[in-house]
Amino acid sequence: MAIQRMDHVGIVVDDLAAATEFFVELGLELQGEGTVEGRWVDRIVALDGVQVEYAFMQTPDGHGRLELIKFRSPSTQGGNRDAPANTPGIRHVAFAIEDIDAVVAGLRARGAELVGELVRYEDSYRLCYVRGPEGIIVELAEQLG
Repeated sequence: MAIQRMDHVGIVVDDLAAATEFFVELGLELQGEGTVEGRWVDRIVALDGVQVEYAFMQTPDGHGRLELIKFRSPSTQGGNRDAPANTPGIRHVAFAIEDIDAVVAGLRARGAELVGELVRYEDSYRLCYVRGPEGIIVELAEQLG
């Protein structure tokens, strides 16, 4: 098999600091920050004049990573930050958490909003979608029992 593991998920944002703060509040750890530019990155992403700031975030268990990406150049095309959960494309990132009520309260205090409701799925999970900065939807899942 060619795939060894999933390395990371990239999320393009306009406000890198706010997105980083959101994921730190959620419990991810900042692994590194930096900038990237040059012909080699232009060729990878098929854009000219790429200048990027990035922050790598990692889950506490070390198995999941996010790359938050801010394009300084070229300018972004925009998009619907309030796109509903059924819009085609990568729509959300999910995290297993403990104490969903405390996590939701902490995120709401920083401006995040529930997309729908916090619900119980059978006797297995309590689940919700939270919309954070840049319209990023995060699914939170607390396993019961």
